[in-house]
Amino acid sequence: MVAWLRLIRSRRVGASTFFRLMAEHGSAEAALDALPGIARQARVADYAPCPADDARRELDAGRAAGARPLCFGAPDYPAALADLGDAPPVLWALGRADLAQRPMAALVGARNASSLGTRMARALALGLGKAGFTVVSGLARGIDRAAHLAALETGTVAVQAGGIDVIYPTENAGLAADIAETGLRLSEQPPGMQPQARHFPQRNRIISGLSRAVVVVEAAARSGSLITAKAALDQGREVLAVPGHPFDARAAGCNMLIRDGAVLVRGAEDVCEALTGQLPLPVPDPAPPPRPRITEVPRTPPSARRAPADTATLHAEILSRLGPSPLAEDQLIRDLALPAGHVAPALVTLELDGRIQRQAGGLLSRQG
Repeated sequence: MVAWLRLIRSRRVGASTFFRLMAEHGSAEAALDALPGIARQARVADYAPCPADDARRELDAGRAAGARPLCFGAPDYPAALADLGDAPPVLWALGRADLAQRPMAALVGARNASSLGTRMARALALGLGKAGFTVVSGLARGIDRAAHLAALETGTVAVQAGGIDVIYPTENAGLAADIAETGLRLSEQPPGMQPQARHFPQRNRIISGLSRAVVVVEAAARSGSLITAKAALDQGREVLAVPGHPFDARAAGCNMLIRDGAVLVRGAEDVCEALTGQLPLPVPDPAPPPRPRITEVPRTPPSARRAPADTATLHAEILSRLGPSPLAEDQLIRDLALPAGHVAPALVTLELDGRIQRQAGGLLSRQG
């Protein structure tokens, strides 16, 4: 274990290089011995492999966080990743590793998701969970968060960009704790590692690699969700997308995917049919987890719920949840988790400013 960690944490050694060195030299120990000579041939000066003490400290930190390492080829390593050329040699796991042995489907999408988008993500996660799929996502804001919350009872896997003990964004700390209790969190980064920009595409390839299909719920034309979809295609996974209004920038990426051949998704039935050729039937979990403590559900009466710091903040929150497709006003108020008396004046102001439009039946849509 120490030798494997030393090799994968050594400078300029990624997952693909790790497996090539293992194939050429037969073991991690032999590869570590050969690394300085390989570096000299590549004209890399002052090269030294990762020290053994660093690997031991990583093991201690992971275990202190309650996690355990899953090594490529071990029985508890996720079987779906085994056919990837750049599969993580070592994954840190916190929670129920058995969930990664079940059929999995990924739900990904915008961090600034609309109310309709988060509702769709919840409905898909609930339907896929009841059909026997573990729901995979990236523990981000928006679509990821909605998918994880809805799948807590049936099984969800969160793939983290940073270390297993580093929750990003921090607002998802309660959700992450619930997933560790009833689901599974995975990371290929060492404990304590703060997520950096380069880590997110690496995380995305794990999300798609674990899954039979990647469903994109909302995504801009250039977004991390489309990187995940591209990784899925490269890995031979199915790519599906939820269509959206052409005027909504958050739907541009999904509509592009559908134009280019992705399966159009109206509900969990479409995902199941694309993967199995038949409509879903509920599949009981052979070892159902205890009912999770969902810390994200407000337990205070409406009058005691949070109020935005200022009017501009409330306006921004309202506009972020609306798009060209109409949304019921009462649904918007529930999504905001604010008293109706706080929201109504802001809606009037935005309507007078021409930024939202009120339609028949209590429906609202965003203008421009």
